[in-house]
Amino acid sequence: MESKPLFPQLRALLHGADYNPEQWRHRPDILEEDLRLMRLAKCNVMAIGMFSWSILEPREGVFQMEWLDDTMERLHRSGIFTILGTPSGARPAWLAKKYPEVLRVRPERVRNLFGMRHNHCYTSPVYREKVGIVNTMLAERYGKHPGLLLWHISNEYGGECHCELCQTAFRLWLRRKYDGDLQRLNEAWYTTFWSHTYSDWEEIESPSPIGEFKLHGLQLDWNRFVTYQSIDFMKSEIEPFKRLAPEIPVTTNFMGDCNIDYARMAEHIDIVSWDSYPQWHERCPDWQTACSTAFHHDKFRLLKPGQPFLLMESTPSVTNWQEVAKLKRPGMHLLSSVQAIAHGSDSVQYFQWRKSRGSSEKLHGAVVDHSGREETRVFREVAATGNCLEQLERIAGTTVPAAVALIYDKENGWAVEGADGPRKPNLSYAREVQRHYEPFWKRGIPVDVVPMDRPLDGYKLVVAPMLYMLKRGTAERLEAFVRSGGALVLTYWSGIVDDNDLCFLGGFPGPLRSLAGVWAEELDSLYPEDRNFIVMKEKDGWKSAEATYSVSLMCDLVHAETAEVLAEYGDDFYRGYPALTVNRVGDGKVYYLAARTEQAFLDDWYGKLADDTALERALRADWPEGVSAGMRTDGVRDYIFVLNFTAREQRIAIREVVRELDGREVGASLVLPPYGFRPLMREGGNNGREVDRSV
Repeated sequence: MESKPLFPQLRALLHGADYNPEQWRHRPDILEEDLRLMRLAKCNVMAIGMFSWSILEPREGVFQMEWLDDTMERLHRSGIFTILGTPSGARPAWLAKKYPEVLRVRPERVRNLFGMRHNHCYTSPVYREKVGIVNTMLAERYGKHPGLLLWHISNEYGGECHCELCQTAFRLWLRRKYDGDLQRLNEAWYTTFWSHTYSDWEEIESPSPIGEFKLHGLQLDWNRFVTYQSIDFMKSEIEPFKRLAPEIPVTTNFMGDCNIDYARMAEHIDIVSWDSYPQWHERCPDWQTACSTAFHHDKFRLLKPGQPFLLMESTPSVTNWQEVAKLKRPGMHLLSSVQAIAHGSDSVQYFQWRKSRGSSEKLHGAVVDHSGREETRVFREVAATGNCLEQLERIAGTTVPAAVALIYDKENGWAVEGADGPRKPNLSYAREVQRHYEPFWKRGIPVDVVPMDRPLDGYKLVVAPMLYMLKRGTAERLEAFVRSGGALVLTYWSGIVDDNDLCFLGGFPGPLRSLAGVWAEELDSLYPEDRNFIVMKEKDGWKSAEATYSVSLMCDLVHAETAEVLAEYGDDFYRGYPALTVNRVGDGKVYYLAARTEQAFLDDWYGKLADDTALERALRADWPEGVSAGMRTDGVRDYIFVLNFTAREQRIAIREVVRELDGREVGASLVLPPYGFRPLMREGGNNGREVDRSV
């Protein structure tokens, strides 16, 4: 667990923004002022070039790089490193006009006009060639520049193309996957249903609302192909940099949600980064938004286990494309930035540095407003964040220790949402996984959010909500984890289909049936206004005998085979059926939760499981709703962040010895201001001494 900063030449936390000097080439006074303001805000990095293709290559084969030379030199002289982006996310008009094949085709088989971002075909040989020319020039020209920190490949990969080039590539991908055996494909897709059997590979087309879109195997394989082809395009973008400047790492910025399986894409980059735009101060409490944001931080952190990630984009104020452009309340910017650090980020970066004068994001938040002044509230808060990150630089390279693995799998999500039942429009897979994450976040228990095919060694507890699809090897890996002493939580709607989206025969939850010790015979779907409830039995020290909790939407009707019943349904014809069971396997336990419960049950139940499995909290303390704690460690010292996501002052009662970062011991309690936080330190790698304190 030794601390390993991402960048040897900058052993600090990154602070910077997307910078677009090409928009201000006619204003050298503004470019000069930018440098002064960057130093004032304690920025040490700027990301440039992501959408600069029409400036870099205004006409085919005519390149203008001098402005980029000047920008990198000026930044470097000011002590600011450069993250240099590739421009493939938005092509110039001349390219689209001369080579219309580079434009995407929609599922309805209509080709897009020129415009927007990511309106390119990732299969097009022309587009790949033109991107390769630009990227090769960037690698040759700047690969040895002393101010270059990181290559930023494209921007927010996403979307799909249905052109003939992509159709051909899809068929070739299918041929490879099914070893050229069309009968295997027909069996995997179950094409005998509705007489959709294919007799020739050329008959296969991508899903379309004007054609075939009900073959679940087709839809699932198309989603996999889109991920594969996006990665293949990205790898072609990366090739010149790895060939000409291999010592410079590469990243690409992920989004909170996307049609691409990022776990697969992350295998081909050096550093994971993502763009975080939560909607603070909306109708729900801020702490709920904070919990959801923390979930995404932990999800992206685990795409490269054992190393920090980068927060590549966030807004220092408003986000213009959200329904309501709500201002961040005083303190919220710094608090949300520190939250990213607490969950494993080694950077806080913004879109954007200076507000543009025109186009679609001219009203998006920025460090420097249209006024251009440093006296603004937003600039002062950004400068305060820069100061804070300087004080936290010792944290760079440290990691987040977690004994809990929460399985969130993109392919499983595709299958769940495309299942055509038992509820429509969907089963809210992502939201349900986050509901199981929330009890741990409230307690300050670190969590790793992982795909289902990741190793489970070292965890005490694995939680797998709605594991509808079981990829090959998953059941065996889960059983080995349990037999070695781990605790596993399974829920309703698990073990239904294989990785071809074909239902298991012999009873659900399929290959997990003997592990869970239950047979799931039927699944009852409830209307949103309907409710049932479960009654806890006086077993195994649960909260109390006869405690009841509301359940809704999904109720699995299960029979206990080898499992012990911990709770039963309280209503409807399945009153008395098991609703929560535990099965002992080897040295471990498997819990099966048969219904979608109210949050209060998950809070109470996971609190009990946390005690049973001796899960360590980031801080042994008592705090009210809306406060959480995160932790990073270098194996010698733990760095603890106590975060208050409420507009009220909050008092925390501490039950162990912790210190301020300057070494002073913290007393029995600390007070956090509204939207405030406190960084603390503990010696001994999460082995702090618990003390008896009363407040």
